[in-house]
Amino acid sequence: MLNYVWLGLVVIGILTAAGRDLYESIENVYGNNRSFPVHVEDRNGVDEWTAWCTADELRQKFAGIEDADTTRFRLSFSRQSPTAGLLYPESGAPAILLTVQEAFGNDGSIPCRVISDSNRADLLYVSFSPIRFVYLKRITNAALDAAALAVKIALGLIGIMALWLGVMKVAEEAGIITIIARAVRPVTTRLFSDIPDDHPAIGAMIMNISANMLGLGNAATPFGLKAMEELNKLNKHAGTASNAMVTFLALNTSCVTLVPATAIAVRAASGSSDPAVIIGTTFLTSLTATVFAVIFAKVFQRLSVFRVRERKAS
Repeated sequence: MLNYVWLGLVVIGILTAAGRDLYESIENVYGNNRSFPVHVEDRNGVDEWTAWCTADELRQKFAGIEDADTTRFRLSFSRQSPTAGLLYPESGAPAILLTVQEAFGNDGSIPCRVISDSNRADLLYVSFSPIRFVYLKRITNAALDAAALAVKIALGLIGIMALWLGVMKVAEEAGIITIIARAVRPVTTRLFSDIPDDHPAIGAMIMNISANMLGLGNAATPFGLKAMEELNKLNKHAGTASNAMVTFLALNTSCVTLVPATAIAVRAASGSSDPAVIIGTTFLTSLTATVFAVIFAKVFQRLSVFRVRERKAS
């Protein structure tokens, strides 16, 4: 189901971007095939000019621009092609010029064609190459950047998760997991009073809780599935979650975390300077979440509206 949700969001994003690009193309927001005048103020070098244009002159180029003001530029020419140049808007440039910069690259330059005025030496006419599909390009670039970041984080997680899973295995062989299991057994016995103490579901739940307490969600998942499988064997109403299953799901989702190993691994892979700083806050928030999750699960199971009604034999 989640895959369909993500697919729907992607399709909606693409359609929205395409619709916005179509609207801007019809309105000619970026003034494709339209030039605007630029006044030459000072020539700093052989191939560089300082120029400016007024708000009204800028509106000749861009349709519907509202935040325009007198804008200053740095204009660089090419010796090989005097009519070709690079326009660099200075600070305070309208937002639409920043979008134009983004469309042509990240170096802050806007490739342009420069035509001189035969009557005025201090006046030039500047035009850009057509700008199209701005929002579709943004979505594509964002998707590629996110994919690259996901691969980077995943590769960084391999070593760290292997280390923590190894620690988990050593702890299991050394009996540390058994110690934790014994420590939480009184709690699990009270929470799941309707399950026999020697039932396999108890052992699977304890192992799941122990792994979650160490922040090893990947290691906890198999134990959680096993626990649900065993709890379902005790379920008298197939297809409907029992009180024990609901309580275990609430406990598993909000389990107290002593060492958030996975979160620390993600932070370390992302370049955090102190990835383990979240241990204290994670423990407090997970403890609070666990207490309230169990309380609500126990309260709701006492309400008649959430109880399974026995079907009367016909």
